[in-house]
Amino acid sequence: MDMPLIDPFARPISYLRVSVTDRCDFRCVYCMAEHMTFLPKADLLTLEELDRLCSAFVRLGVRKLRITGGEPLVRRGIMTFFRAMSRHLDSGALQELTLTTNGSQLRKYAQELADCGVRRVNVSLDTLDAAKFAEVTRWGRLPQVLDGIAAAQDAGLRVKINAVALKGFNEAEQFTLTDWCAREGHDLTWIEVMPMGDMGAEDRLDQYWSLDDLRTRYGARYTITDLPERTGGPARYVRLDETGQKIGFITPLTHNFCESCNRVRLTCTGELFMCLGQEDMADLRSPLRASEGDAALETAIRAAIARKPKGHDFDYSRQVIAGQMTRHMSHTGG
Repeated sequence: MDMPLIDPFARPISYLRVSVTDRCDFRCVYCMAEHMTFLPKADLLTLEELDRLCSAFVRLGVRKLRITGGEPLVRRGIMTFFRAMSRHLDSGALQELTLTTNGSQLRKYAQELADCGVRRVNVSLDTLDAAKFAEVTRWGRLPQVLDGIAAAQDAGLRVKINAVALKGFNEAEQFTLTDWCAREGHDLTWIEVMPMGDMGAEDRLDQYWSLDDLRTRYGARYTITDLPERTGGPARYVRLDETGQKIGFITPLTHNFCESCNRVRLTCTGELFMCLGQEDMADLRSPLRASEGDAALETAIRAAIARKPKGHDFDYSRQVIAGQMTRHMSHTGG
């Protein structure tokens, strides 16, 4: 391994989140417009380029790779990329290869993912009510997702459910989701969002639901034990003693995880964001495409990490950040 990546605040960068596509087969109201304009194909990194980039990060000390989107499993040929990354698991250079998905394609790919060394997946699921699911995802079908989750379990994958907390939408389902996860053996993480998106004039989904409120409700029903787990990310975990379940809470705007932040995010166009909550980014596509060797690429990666800030600083007036946070925090968590 080359000299590992250490940021200016002595934090080793060991976790890379990689978006492999901006496309998705759902149009969740807090994430996308119903009629999206997607990036031109030429702007996207090829699967071979993604391999080169991720392999460079692994050489530089990244130990965990999380694949995200859009919906990563709708990218044509994506299993070629997973198979390529599995060689780093085989060599021991990479400790974990995982993904965040909406679950729609898991029936098709779960066994292959397991064969590539994926051991767990995060599935975004905000409701167990089929009508509400169709409403919030616009294009999604709940039975297909539940079938995908079952396929993941059959393939031996651990499933963690990520639910976006939406007041007036899934408030009444806090315990329905919790009980279902307990029966199925899934961990559950709740994600707090900036008010974003709408489902039409009548029924806006911009009602902010504080995770403090969720936690208080859990406390009224269960004995809660705080867990000391830290993954270098924004999730805080508790155990419900009666069920043994682990429940996570992700509050995107909090600063309480910045000091241990070990992660950076790569977009499908080769932009590296050093902080989830800031717009500063580095272009890695240019050095990647400029030469067949990786020297210039590694130099660009190191220069980017040298700019990683100590913490994030949100401008609450800018919806673009709110949208990014909602979207990207839905794709985080452990």
